[in-house]
Amino acid sequence: MAPKFTPPLATQPLLPVTLAPGNVRYASGVRAGRWLFATGQKARGDVVDPAAPRHGLPKHKKEAQQLFAHLDRVLEAGGAARKDVLRIDQFYTTVRAPDPYHEVRREFFAGRVPPSTSNLHQRFLLPGQDIEVQAIFAVAEKGFEPIQHRPPHMPVHASSGYSPVLTCGDFVFVAGQTAEALKLEEGPLDPEARMPAGHLWKGTPIKLETEFILKRKLRPALETVGNTLDEVVKAQVYLRDVDDIPAFNEVWAQYFAASPPATSIITTATPGFICEASRIEINTVSVRRGGATRKEIIDAEVPMPYAGQVQAVRAGDLLFLSNLMAVNSDGALAVPDIGSQMDRILACAERVCHKAGTTLANVVRAQQFHTDLADFDAAWQAWDARLPGQFLPFSAIEVPALGVPGARVMLDLWVYVP
Repeated sequence: MAPKFTPPLATQPLLPVTLAPGNVRYASGVRAGRWLFATGQKARGDVVDPAAPRHGLPKHKKEAQQLFAHLDRVLEAGGAARKDVLRIDQFYTTVRAPDPYHEVRREFFAGRVPPSTSNLHQRFLLPGQDIEVQAIFAVAEKGFEPIQHRPPHMPVHASSGYSPVLTCGDFVFVAGQTAEALKLEEGPLDPEARMPAGHLWKGTPIKLETEFILKRKLRPALETVGNTLDEVVKAQVYLRDVDDIPAFNEVWAQYFAASPPATSIITTATPGFICEASRIEINTVSVRRGGATRKEIIDAEVPMPYAGQVQAVRAGDLLFLSNLMAVNSDGALAVPDIGSQMDRILACAERVCHKAGTTLANVVRAQQFHTDLADFDAAWQAWDARLPGQFLPFSAIEVPALGVPGARVMLDLWVYVP
């Protein structure tokens, strides 16, 4: 029998390494046409000598320096430059990490930090690791250069210094938005987003915060570049309380009734955000209103965890999937063990990719959220069986809970469409 034909990849894994134990094939970066993705950037767990932990720079500054030095190598391998950054997401396990990390980040990007999202999580893959970073860059060409926007009504504290909005070609990136007060002296949460003091049932906290973010943060941010909510193609929603999901989805469906985006809901630690009182953070990717790149909702008849949830959205050469879990048509868990869950998720992902005109082999960003990272090796075996020999751009993060009882892993995927 002739061997099965495997088409050549449309993507190029960069700086591939095999991680032990488990022979896990990890790609530090992926070049896909005009895009460069650097997913799961991390430092080694031995940045600090345990015998002399306070000798030299703070632990998290050393960790950030090592991480950004490696990111430079990914840029060199992928043909991009620091100035071509489009978005950066960072996750921490401790509140001690962000400030020293920001010091290194500001220097790395020479003060031109792109739209950013930051929140706290339980654990990462490497022992001693406190920071995990995902970054996206343009391989810049005429008409596809990053332009940062700093709307005056969206002030950003100097300690982080990111740009709230960035455009590149037909794409719009908006930084993670919380219900933090628009006026610092009225915080921590904005008065519009919080319950009246001393009252237990004058509003639902997650609804108040979600509506505030959509009306007072996200919609105005998009309006600065001539966009509306209808052009949003992908949203990542970070919630600190898994029980807030139904009420959040109720508000979300009202605001995106006409044209919903692919949406992933990810739980954080508690507290999870820069503002300790916050319950939610939302970041988005949009296409330019009136541009050549169109928003196409993909329906591959794949069951989703939440009622009415869009499976995926294609925007030009990128396919954005919503969060995938191993569920049946009622949104309940379909299979119990981690291997079967991951295999089912990947089968659904492949169906969505095929419907959109691509293949799972063209994945450029795979964020894998586990309720217990001890499950990672079994989940990797499912990847290995489906894409044997391929080096993958994954980030593995442990979260306190997933929205479906019994679910042990959730996948958030971006895929290139050549």
